[in-house]
Amino acid sequence: MFTFSDVTQTQRRFLSLVAISVVAIAGAFSFFPRSHADPAPIAPPIIVKSQTPAPIIVVDVAGKVVHPGVYKLPVDSRAIDAIKRAGGALRGVSMADINLAHLLVDGEQIVVGAPAAVRISSGGKSATKVVGKSSTVIVHINSATEAQLQQLLGIGPVMAQKILAYRKAHGPFTAIDQVASVPGFGRKRFDAIAQQLRL
Repeated sequence: MFTFSDVTQTQRRFLSLVAISVVAIAGAFSFFPRSHADPAPIAPPIIVKSQTPAPIIVVDVAGKVVHPGVYKLPVDSRAIDAIKRAGGALRGVSMADINLAHLLVDGEQIVVGAPAAVRISSGGKSATKVVGKSSTVIVHINSATEAQLQQLLGIGPVMAQKILAYRKAHGPFTAIDQVASVPGFGRKRFDAIAQQLRL
């Protein structure tokens, strides 16, 4: 039977060297991990947040502008912004009767170059007459001038001035039918032109 005592001194030294080498190699592998053995870390997915589109309003720019039409504008736009989008007023057209700082609302119509009121005299009496009364014109009662109000059928200078005075005393109209509360206006007159009125 073979025993450790049968191994020569030289063989013992050789076996000891082999054992030491094995331990050293094993220690080296445990101390220096192989970089290529570990998988590369996976980057987290990039989440792209969708941006909420800015709210818009749609307005109709009509009358004497370069490009009349319907335009989409950001909320809080002014009348001047809509007119600029339409290319501006035609040469020689006055916009003095338009409140250019008026804050627009969705569905609003802006008429540039609306017929102006003219003074006529007859028998020593003067009166105001508006050329171009129409049953289709749209008038915004919270921003309309006296001349624009007189474009409506049945609205003369006296009633136009009453509407302006009522608006000045009570503030902007909060509903279309509130204009019927103007002294002397009446429900019958309102029903006749209700489809032409806007806030």
